[in-house]
Amino acid sequence: MSSWIEPQRKSLWRSGCWLASWLVGLTASVATGQRYHNESPINYSDATADNCVTRLQAKIDSGKTVLQRDDALGYLPAVLKEFNVPASSQSLVFSKTSKQAVRISPRRPRAIYFNDDVYVGWVQRSNLMEVAAVDAKLGAVFYTLEHTPAKKPQFKRDGGSCLVCHATSQTGFVPGHVVFSVYTDSQGSPVAGTLFSSTNHTSPFQSRWGGWYVSGKHGKQRHLGNNTMRVFERADQFDREKGANLFDLSQLFDVKPYLTPHSDLVALMVLEHQAMVHNRITAAGYRGQIAGEAKSEQESELADLLLEEAIDQLVDSLLLASEAPLSERISGTSGFAKEFAAQGPVDSKGRSLRELDLERRLFRYPCSYLIYGEAFDGLPQSVRQQVYKQLWRTLSNDEPSGKFRHVSAADRRSIIEILRDTKPELAAAWAK
Repeated sequence: MSSWIEPQRKSLWRSGCWLASWLVGLTASVATGQRYHNESPINYSDATADNCVTRLQAKIDSGKTVLQRDDALGYLPAVLKEFNVPASSQSLVFSKTSKQAVRISPRRPRAIYFNDDVYVGWVQRSNLMEVAAVDAKLGAVFYTLEHTPAKKPQFKRDGGSCLVCHATSQTGFVPGHVVFSVYTDSQGSPVAGTLFSSTNHTSPFQSRWGGWYVSGKHGKQRHLGNNTMRVFERADQFDREKGANLFDLSQLFDVKPYLTPHSDLVALMVLEHQAMVHNRITAAGYRGQIAGEAKSEQESELADLLLEEAIDQLVDSLLLASEAPLSERISGTSGFAKEFAAQGPVDSKGRSLRELDLERRLFRYPCSYLIYGEAFDGLPQSVRQQVYKQLWRTLSNDEPSGKFRHVSAADRRSIIEILRDTKPELAAAWAK
């Protein structure tokens, strides 16, 4: 027993030192974020949430829904079913970068499942399931659910501890989502002095998924997944070949306890994209609420400038501005790509913003499907109208700026046609 405990203690000590030094550097940023979301008109901590978790809890409390508990997986299968989250979205992270770090390692990665409205985290040997719901007014709202047998299980809202990491510069100083890429040691602890960054669709392929398992084909492109850093190894010596183009993860850890044996490459790319867009939607919503309650001309001018910036950033993310290109075709292993693309909606020509490209870029038509989501529709109406105008100016421009040059004239026409057919409010705004 002691031979196992002592390495764990050392690994946790290193994780604690790394986390402490990182948090010290973020103190000012967190303070700024706290002022941003905990003051009027947002009042994040005191506001009543309205999202898929609160609605499910209401059904559980009323007796309309009964969650069945699995002996091995707890309430995970039942919760995913209620939220309509596909098992194929499973993404496995082994870096100790969450509140359950003590239970996470390359041998027992944390599983993340997601759809457009919610992210669910499950860890082996833990009695807690983590849930981050996308709230139309508040942004990311964090909950835990105990796996202990209960007639009416209760989702418990986080009191603020999650926001230490989830309301910083990495999320735009709003309660949000992050997908980190880090070099880790053999225990999953981040290695001090090496890469630690959030990743999204603008991130170079070679900097993604440090601390994650990745199943799929990506040709000669290389990433940081499926591997840990050896003692005294430098970042430029990291062996990317070892983790490349893996289809079977069972050679790296025991996959049997998980819903699927996959950590799908395509699911990971979609996860990164939508985490970024969700954060941008929240930022625009917050600034729209603040602008709407400005009490003086000076306050109004500043609020409008900040809102304009947030809308620009949101439109950038919706149209995948500065997306890092793919040099070869990629494919996943879990069937996620097929399930994701089938959700629609489709236009009169059968086209959808969920269609995937996976050869040059992520989507066939570079405009995010999250424009249909509950979070986007929950933006203040005036903000949505400004987003529509900005989208039109960008998509109808014959000579778009450098960050949109990846969107060809044919792509822009297709996106306009798809949105007109599938987003009635947007079509009405563009008709004016």
